[in-house]
Amino acid sequence: MKTLGSRLALLLGLIWLGACSVNPVTGQNELSLLSPQQEIALGEQNYLPAQQSQGGRYVVDPSLNEYINAVGHKLARVSHQPNLPYAFTVLNNDVPNAWAMPGGKIAINRGLLTLLEDESQLAAVLGHEIVHAAARHTAQQQTQSTLLSAGVMATGIALSAKDPEMGALTSGVLGVGAQAWQARYGRQQELEADRYGVEYMIKAGYNPQGAVELQQTFVKLSQGQQANWLDSFFASHPPSAERVEANRKLAAENPGGTRNAQQYQRAIAQLQKDAPAYAAYQQGLAALGEGQTAEAQALVDKALKQQPKETLFWELKGRIAAQNKDYPAAQQAFDRAVKANPEFFRPLIYRALAQRQLNNHGAAEQDLKGSMQLLPTQVASFYLGEYALEKNQRQQAVQYFQLAAQGGGEIGQAAQARLHEIQPQTQP
Repeated sequence: MKTLGSRLALLLGLIWLGACSVNPVTGQNELSLLSPQQEIALGEQNYLPAQQSQGGRYVVDPSLNEYINAVGHKLARVSHQPNLPYAFTVLNNDVPNAWAMPGGKIAINRGLLTLLEDESQLAAVLGHEIVHAAARHTAQQQTQSTLLSAGVMATGIALSAKDPEMGALTSGVLGVGAQAWQARYGRQQELEADRYGVEYMIKAGYNPQGAVELQQTFVKLSQGQQANWLDSFFASHPPSAERVEANRKLAAENPGGTRNAQQYQRAIAQLQKDAPAYAAYQQGLAALGEGQTAEAQALVDKALKQQPKETLFWELKGRIAAQNKDYPAAQQAFDRAVKANPEFFRPLIYRALAQRQLNNHGAAEQDLKGSMQLLPTQVASFYLGEYALEKNQRQQAVQYFQLAAQGGGEIGQAAQARLHEIQPQTQP
């Protein structure tokens, strides 16, 4: 036992020596099994799938993305790693959240932007996320997970959907590398991101009081009735009075700086204008979930009257029509959803399922393949396996069914059954 313990200690020591790296922000030696080049590649590989699984890009007002990019790069230029390939994207998601992937790939949800009051508060959010990327926090989290779980990482196919025919696809489907933007940072890492995020704000000319107000807002919300609404944000960014006081101290030591309230309010003007439409959409989703299709229809029509460019609204209208088995109307609505944002995977799958009901199998297969290019999903894999089998493309069918089987549930069981039909067990 002593020999085994000594060998284990030696092995861990060699791992430490081989994987020890310097934190670019703090200058401290830390354990990381990912090289900087691997981090950048990981972020590049997983950024788009991550966006897809979180609602896709917000495209109703492209100028908002341009504004967020400008603020983000202004902060990135004064960071400890200004040469990372930073990218900033607004996601079409109501949940107030923001996340950073390795290599500086950062996203902020539409739902968080509506909670902020000015550009300094936005800078507090983006600066915080830039620190997570610059300090290699995600790499540290993945290193710890690798050591504790023998290298288990979120790689492979993304899985979604439970109902094989027009059921509701889950909006929170995880894509390749899903854990990369859902890392739960430790207390020290959060304080580190706060501290240096404020430093970036000051260097970029922003008033650090925005960081104080941001944390105050989150602490208040976490203690109130809206806490469940913010679960996903708090899971990775736990608010605390300690963080408020730390930010307050930094702000007191560095008074002044710009707030840019008017610029920020102009940038989110379309979001504010459309807020009632998104509220009606959320109510319509809830009504549909309860089987109240007439109420859901009235709510989505209200949302579309306010904002006819929103793909989510057309998608919901199509789902309602499909639930009422009006598949021609469903197809038309999904056509509008795809047209509104052709780079979002979910309307393509819904339209494919409607096309199947209308026996338009060529169009359905094309939509399924298009969706797989954006984000591989269980339901698309299963039906593409069916189409491959009909064409006697057995090897391709096996590959699709194997992917679909990974998701479990009814579709996973159906895929397993197909695999047994194609590749029956050899009898002893």
